[in-house]
Amino acid sequence: MPEFAWPWLFAALPLPWLLRHVLRPLKPAQAMNLPQPGLALVAASVTRAPFAATLVLALAWLCLVTAAARPQRLGPPEPQQRSGRATMLAVDLSGSMSLDDMELAGRNVTRFAAVEAIAGDFIDRRAGDELGLILFGSQAYLVTPLTYDLDAVRAQLHGAVVGLPGRETAIGDALAVAVKRLADMPEQARVVVLLTDGVNNAGSIAPREAARAAKAAGVRVYTIGIGANAMRVPDFFGSRVVNPSADLDVAMLTDIANQTGGRFFRATDSNELAQAYRAIDALEPVPQQGAALRPRFELFRWPLLASLALFAIAALPRYLGQRAFA
Repeated sequence: MPEFAWPWLFAALPLPWLLRHVLRPLKPAQAMNLPQPGLALVAASVTRAPFAATLVLALAWLCLVTAAARPQRLGPPEPQQRSGRATMLAVDLSGSMSLDDMELAGRNVTRFAAVEAIAGDFIDRRAGDELGLILFGSQAYLVTPLTYDLDAVRAQLHGAVVGLPGRETAIGDALAVAVKRLADMPEQARVVVLLTDGVNNAGSIAPREAARAAKAAGVRVYTIGIGANAMRVPDFFGSRVVNPSADLDVAMLTDIANQTGGRFFRATDSNELAQAYRAIDALEPVPQQGAALRPRFELFRWPLLASLALFAIAALPRYLGQRAFA
């Protein structure tokens, strides 16, 4: 049994009858005061079978109003996969993320390239979560608000450019933006995954201050420190080994995670980065089956086509009569 989205439109059914009684019809040839024998003959032919023409027009109007009321058919119930959790990804795009001290599939890649590949797999596994994306450098930007459209989050991450939000690192600002966006979600649903390779050296909010705000808001923060511990670089005597992650503030990231009930992960290569994301995936509850929804299928096309066909049938005798006397 179809349902109607706008059933109040059926109140327009008596509109033609009302217009016919309110507006006084003109007699043939009255409008131009000229003799029109062809029109008079057509009118006469219509009056010989007024009931058939009126019935066709009435059915056409009924079909048109029915189409306007948007008939719909309800499909079978479909359970919705919803975890009830909202996760904000905060990804560092400062200049140091362009260092190629990570290895992926047997070749050296930049830190952000490793994040892009491995975080993309993490996003794919979050079906059922609302996911959002924050990119930060000298400033923090909400790129994708919380959404169930994981393809949109993935596309924004793949389209990111290292250094675009600035060359420095505003960890505190990024965490504050994430907490603000999660404030309206249920308390058990608020999760932040923050990835960085440096120390907070920009922004207006200190990371530990933002962590206190996250704790007060019931937001769990998982932090990931990325970057190799050793990297060979050329120098005057050939090459030497340096620590490209010397500036990484492990103590601060660990403190943020501990304060908020999360965990800190150290990722010196792509394998450890993948393990960190898998661990976060396991620590959060898996999506559960939510309330069932019934999809709606629009049926207005069929009465609309019937209305057009009936109007064409009603107009056909008059059109043929006019052609005959033209």
